[in-house]
Amino acid sequence: MAVRINDTAPDFTADTSQGQINFHEWIGDGYAMLFSHPKDFTPVCATELAYVAKLSGEFAKRNCKVIGLSVDSVDDHQRWASDIEELAGAPLTYPLIADDHLEVAKMYDMLPGDAGDSAQGRTAADNATVRSVFLIGPDKKVKMSLTYPMSSGRNFEELLRVIDSVQLTANSKVATPASWQKGEDVIIVPAVNNEAAKELFPGGWETVKPYLRKVPDPSA
Repeated sequence: MAVRINDTAPDFTADTSQGQINFHEWIGDGYAMLFSHPKDFTPVCATELAYVAKLSGEFAKRNCKVIGLSVDSVDDHQRWASDIEELAGAPLTYPLIADDHLEVAKMYDMLPGDAGDSAQGRTAADNATVRSVFLIGPDKKVKMSLTYPMSSGRNFEELLRVIDSVQLTANSKVATPASWQKGEDVIIVPAVNNEAAKELFPGGWETVKPYLRKVPDPSA
């Protein structure tokens, strides 16, 4: 089944490069970003894993854990880790899920149910759809998902921007406009009427349209 925004993220127990985890327990009371890869020792994915290793402090500041997934074994992950650390110039501090039986990829609708039950003999092209990102909140619900082609490296600054936006909405009842960057004006969500907005935003707001009310970023 498809995994959509506001669905509860499928829970699972899996082996990782840092030992066995139960996914929901591992998330704890913060946010988590699960990002997947079609195969170990592939070029674009190696650059992505390395880039995230360099950004580990940025995710930590946002109380967001990171976990990777690749359709290969723990042994392969551990051998690949040295390449990633060399590319990153930083340690690989987050775990990589071993999905060598394709269970998590199927659970998150990244592979069809009839894809088999083993990574053996499969190429990156066979697993091309295992290129997704899921942002999961403390309530274990999916807040964001996206899927990239194998040839296009993901933009992790954009993912940090989405985390900032999602957390701002959760904390302050505001949404963020197109191409918003932290510190720029935000939008009062439609669910907050003007009477409630007076209490939440005593400094007032700019009414661009009756349905578009702008206020300064409350986190700035």
